[in-house]
Amino acid sequence: MRKSDLINQISEKTGIPKVDVLVTLETMFKEVKESLGQGENIYIRGFGSFITKKRAAKIGRNIKRNVAVEIPEHFIPAFKPAKEFVSDVKTKRKEG
Repeated sequence: MRKSDLINQISEKTGIPKVDVLVTLETMFKEVKESLGQGENIYIRGFGSFITKKRAAKIGRNIKRNVAVEIPEHFIPAFKPAKEFVSDVKTKRKEG
């Protein structure tokens, strides 16, 4: 499913115009990015958590030049689904 498919389905199920759904989704994505960028995690009960994970500094290798490269400590975004979310997906996959 693509973003446009998601927008169409939400619009059909709620009766909200597609443009309003698009603006709402884009705003949500923007807020998630900004919050994670500021180091603030987002917890949505029954759905999951958008969190940042810390990656330690390490030594990598540039294969083309065969040179060791230092990769600094950094943070990456991650999603951790809630238990209810996981169980719903499992039961729906068994039925389908």
